[in-house]
Amino acid sequence: MYIIRMKNCAFFARHGLLDEEERLGQRFYVDAVLHVEPGTMLESVSMNETVDYGVAFEVIEEIVTGRRHFLIETLAYEVAKALAARFPQIRHSEITVRKPNAPVRGVLDHVEVSVAWPQ
Repeated sequence: MYIIRMKNCAFFARHGLLDEEERLGQRFYVDAVLHVEPGTMLESVSMNETVDYGVAFEVIEEIVTGRRHFLIETLAYEVAKALAARFPQIRHSEITVRKPNAPVRGVLDHVEVSVAWPQ
């Protein structure tokens, strides 16, 4: 097993419960920790046997910038499912979504949710 970590993948999107969140949008940040079954990949140079992190980034981008999710928990779950579907070599993943401008009464750096796959 080996691990790929993708940190602070940034996307502009319109997720959240409030109408203002959809209207204004904001930047969201995604971390992906992917536990990958190497097969023979570690002894090979074939991209067909590994998780191409460029493609993984595109999968994350498609989900995050796609349809609106009311909860970042659901967004993280959809990213985890999409990565697992695209790359069967992923045995376990943890997807974290950060929302820096969460609508709370107070000062905070961000709200963050992590989802593990499979659960």
